[in-house]
Amino acid sequence: MAWLLIITAGLFEVAMAYSLKLSKGFSVLAPSVSFAVFALLSFGLLSLGLRHLEVGSAYAVWTGIGAVGTAVLGVLVLGENASPLKIASILLILAGVVGLNLAGGGH
Repeated sequence: MAWLLIITAGLFEVAMAYSLKLSKGFSVLAPSVSFAVFALLSFGLLSLGLRHLEVGSAYAVWTGIGAVGTAVLGVLVLGENASPLKIASILLILAGVVGLNLAGGGH
């Protein structure tokens, strides 16, 4: 259950970043409000998940989902560049998250 909270929190982090982009520096109301809502949900679920998980592994998964999800969203939705270096870097982030969990703390 704790991992489900962390994964959901990571997805809310992606939504938070996308809302931040759409808010244009908090000058557009709806995305600015959605940014705040998604931030509260993301951090709230992260804090609940951390009650039962080691902070290193849980935080790595949370930020990994946020970083990879936001990068993929940027490419697929916002038309950002999908260079080979960007794709390799995304894969390295995923490998790092998996490695941290294999090293321990994934109970």
